[in-house]
Amino acid sequence: MQVVYATHAPHGQVNEDFVVTGPAWAVVLDGATRHPDVDTGCIHNVAWLVQHLAVALVDLLTTSPVEPLDNTLAEAIATTSRLHERTCDLSNPDSPSTTVAMARQRAGQFDYLTLADSPLLLDDDGEVRVIKDDRTAHLPDYSPAGIRAARNSPEGFYVASTMPDAAHQAVRGSLPLDRVRRAALLTDGAARLVERFRRLSWPDLLDLLSTRGPDELIRCTRRAEDAETEAERATRRGKRHDDATAILLTRLADQ
Repeated sequence: MQVVYATHAPHGQVNEDFVVTGPAWAVVLDGATRHPDVDTGCIHNVAWLVQHLAVALVDLLTTSPVEPLDNTLAEAIATTSRLHERTCDLSNPDSPSTTVAMARQRAGQFDYLTLADSPLLLDDDGEVRVIKDDRTAHLPDYSPAGIRAARNSPEGFYVASTMPDAAHQAVRGSLPLDRVRRAALLTDGAARLVERFRRLSWPDLLDLLSTRGPDELIRCTRRAEDAETEAERATRRGKRHDDATAILLTRLADQ
């Protein structure tokens, strides 16, 4: 498959998204921005976590190309945790964390996984399917304390942080490869034209990616963010501007 992507942080901020791709796979991570009043118990920032988790995933996806994706993610979380278990309190529920979305072609199959709120779009023989882990959209309390209690909990949501078993709670599956015409991996910042602003449908967003590319999707998102009024913002959760990353996978004609 052909792979194209774009990633962008707003207004010169540190980009806490991260992308890695290989000949048969693609991964996007979206680090959870630390609340300034929260003690994470970790000497590292979110960017450190996403970068080191990405490196671990590259190694495992390369050396174990048919391992189930949830097992791969669980081992990558364990590997990353070992890098800072002597310097940081990995039992702290506010330890740096990230979403993960993965796609891989393998022996005629197309495997996918998403953990937390990074959606995947699949063009399944002309029908656009949305693969989402939407548990973060249904929390009773979005205060720092409420999110702390819900993180990596059966009553809340799961993320990639310090608990390898969280990977087995991801939304995952497989399709015959010849059915997948296109696929997109998005951070929630690149899904905003659908989820926050309601300007596009999911098929519209995938078509925009296909015809005008990931950079244009992010430009359109930034324009929508800038046009948002104070009254509109008061009714919506989340930051006015967010890191945005989009990966488009397109099946080549000879496959």
